[in-house]
Amino acid sequence: MSEIKTRFAPSPTGDLHIGGLRTALYSYALAKSEGGKFVLRIEDTDKKREKEGSKDQIKSLLKLFGLDWDEYHVQSERVKTGIYREAARQLVKRGLAFYCQCPPKDPQKKGAVLEMRDPCRDKGLRSGAIKLKVPDSGNVSFFDFVLKKKISWNLKSVADTTLLKSDGFPTYHLAVVVDDHEMGITHVLRGHDWLPSTPVHLLVYKGLSYNLPEIGHLTDILDPNGGKLSKRKGSVSCQALLDDGYLPEALLNFVMLLGWAPKDNREFFSLDEFVKNFKKGDLQVSNPIFNREKLNWMNGEYIRRTDNLRLSRMIFDLFEGKYSLREIEVILPLVKERIKTLRDFESLSLFFFERPEIDFSLFGKNWQDHIKSSFVALKELKNWDLESINKVLLKSIEENHFKTGDFFMDLRIAITGKRVTPPINESLVLLGKDEVINRLDRLI
Repeated sequence: MSEIKTRFAPSPTGDLHIGGLRTALYSYALAKSEGGKFVLRIEDTDKKREKEGSKDQIKSLLKLFGLDWDEYHVQSERVKTGIYREAARQLVKRGLAFYCQCPPKDPQKKGAVLEMRDPCRDKGLRSGAIKLKVPDSGNVSFFDFVLKKKISWNLKSVADTTLLKSDGFPTYHLAVVVDDHEMGITHVLRGHDWLPSTPVHLLVYKGLSYNLPEIGHLTDILDPNGGKLSKRKGSVSCQALLDDGYLPEALLNFVMLLGWAPKDNREFFSLDEFVKNFKKGDLQVSNPIFNREKLNWMNGEYIRRTDNLRLSRMIFDLFEGKYSLREIEVILPLVKERIKTLRDFESLSLFFFERPEIDFSLFGKNWQDHIKSSFVALKELKNWDLESINKVLLKSIEENHFKTGDFFMDLRIAITGKRVTPPINESLVLLGKDEVINRLDRLI
């Protein structure tokens, strides 16, 4: 068997979607699990929709996730070689394509009707765009190695499709076939939404006498509220999720399990471990759901496994220096067990940096007695350390016959403004005696 070679071929028309990351990851793992090569190809022939900076973002994100490529190609640069124009002309020469001078139609336009057969196909034109001349009868088929079944189309349902635009740029349908052939791609993994385009590609492969690679279509990732996951339904771009405070390795691990299942139900994999186990698992045919709760749980687990110094630097970068690295390093040990994303650091730690507004409805019925006794006990304290604070507060609870839970909850609210916070006595130590006494005093 020849060396396996896969590719990830995104268009630089926007942020890298979570589904795109999954396609890249599975393509990478398929190649590397067999000692093969992984190709990154930027398909940028649609210049009108290209987003500035998107190419660099795709490359930097793949690097961040550890998905290094063996080859790198940019389609717009390959256009200059004339490779696509020559392929299209070969199809015309063989009677399998034709020139068309009809004005371009917008399939998204209201009232637009898709015509199966183009009126220019039998005019014998010698210039214009080049379209595929689809036979009027017969079938075309292939075996999908992900879905594990043969899929076929009646050619009556396949429209004459533009392959080369009048400006000399290829459409996706021509460029993807030519490039996969020229680059020696043996296995193609792509999203399920590309399945309707497959019959066109099969005809182009046959028309150019190219060997057909193995082709597999991955499942759709579903939104928990129904329907396919999309940008309209929230932050599903990789960069947005990273900006939300998810660790790259946690996000990658989560994506691994959106359509691939190991035999032993294991859930935690590094990239190297995933590659080693990829062939042992199964690519699923049922659509996975993007479960944000599971992502939060998994991210929290990764946070607790990560070195505090690295986490501190990541939080510093995430908040763009809003909090000093030293402050983060000191506070992080108190909140690490509670945060699910790095963004949670701010919500759990804000009371260290500014005095909170107090919602008095949060207090219990004896809150004033609790706060006054805390104030008296702490004000006289000479050694401001955890052991001393624990000792005097517990003594106050015992002497006044307070309920321990109610006492510490009211103290927590008085200092932080919230019912859920880092350990309160450890927080008192970090805040310092003067700040704690001032916060209690203003309530009294």
